[in-house]
Amino acid sequence: MKTILVLLGLAALALVVLMSLGMVSIDQTRPAVVQAPEFKADVGRVELGTTNKTVEVPTLEVQKADGTKQ
Repeated sequence: MKTILVLLGLAALALVVLMSLGMVSIDQTRPAVVQAPEFKADVGRVELGTTNKTVEVPTLEVQKADGTKQ
């Protein structure tokens, strides 16, 4: 029972954080008179892509104390 309450609390906290960051916007579209209210949720999107690039990587030389390369 505690686990369910903790998960619900975390979900509510995540929703509050997303709303404060502007990723989720919930608007009431129909007033709650006799019927149940109607809500419209507008959520943000994240798109990922890849790009091929050539990157120069530095080389590393390690020398022992006697001056020979390893």
